[in-house]
Amino acid sequence: MQHGKYRFIVGFLAVPLAMYALFVIWPFVQSIYYSFTDWSGLSPEFRMVGFDNYSRMLDDEVFWKSLQHSLTFAVVLPLVTVGLALFFAFMLNVGGRRRRGAAVAGVRGSSFYKIVYFFPQVLSIAIVALLFQFAYNPNSGAINSVLKGVGLGSIQPDWLGDPNLALICVMVVLVWSTVGFFVVLFSAGMASIPKDFYEAALLDGANRFTTFFKITLPLLWDTVQSGWIYMGILALGAESFAVVQIMTVGPNGGGPDYSTIVMPLYVYQKAFRDGQAAYATTIGVALLVVTLLFAAVVMRLGRRERLEY
Repeated sequence: MQHGKYRFIVGFLAVPLAMYALFVIWPFVQSIYYSFTDWSGLSPEFRMVGFDNYSRMLDDEVFWKSLQHSLTFAVVLPLVTVGLALFFAFMLNVGGRRRRGAAVAGVRGSSFYKIVYFFPQVLSIAIVALLFQFAYNPNSGAINSVLKGVGLGSIQPDWLGDPNLALICVMVVLVWSTVGFFVVLFSAGMASIPKDFYEAALLDGANRFTTFFKITLPLLWDTVQSGWIYMGILALGAESFAVVQIMTVGPNGGGPDYSTIVMPLYVYQKAFRDGQAAYATTIGVALLVVTLLFAAVVMRLGRRERLEY
């Protein structure tokens, strides 16, 4: 009987695991292999060059800038996005006025607010980037027009053209486009927490600040940790690439003066603009290592005893 059970499990998993190995694991193996060659990406001919690409990468000033910006994204974006999402979700679920027969209640119209928060998720990230590119336009953009309309016409920043502002502007867009997803995610988790816990805490004199840190956050910790890792991977991957490539100035984005360059965009530039596919895969391997280290650090720092309810 046990033998038949294991045969069924192996048979059930064989095809999915084979597809995962073929379409996910194998491309990673190929990338690592090509990083030791001089492949241009255009010719089938290449030769092994050992660790030359890695030596070049360590001496590449633009690579270190892209690494610095990607790490900034991985640290700042999850912190801001998850923090805002937790605040909004808590207010939607527990932040309303007390009503008859309920010790805690969400704000009125919370379902509508969830739809509003989630709305950016139905838009393509490319459309979001274009919309904010127009909004940031220093001459006719909505932001500078509002500043002029309220009497602050002397303050007209070149948002995406200023090296000191461009990276912050990009991060604002990424936060705006993703926070709604986590609001809905955390709201679903908070809705499953028994109201009895809040009622008992309120009877003991706890305020909402205390209930959040003593009840909501501990019981929601697994979801928060998963959201933190997911947001960090988005910040290190396709989301940051699309927004920076579309919004920022310079050849294929990343400007001004590489002030917004991130690792995924630098991989794209080296592979498709400069025809240096082998060097691009080398940077891609570095990005893989950074992503795995980020996930491992978050899981290690966030490890705690699981709470059941």
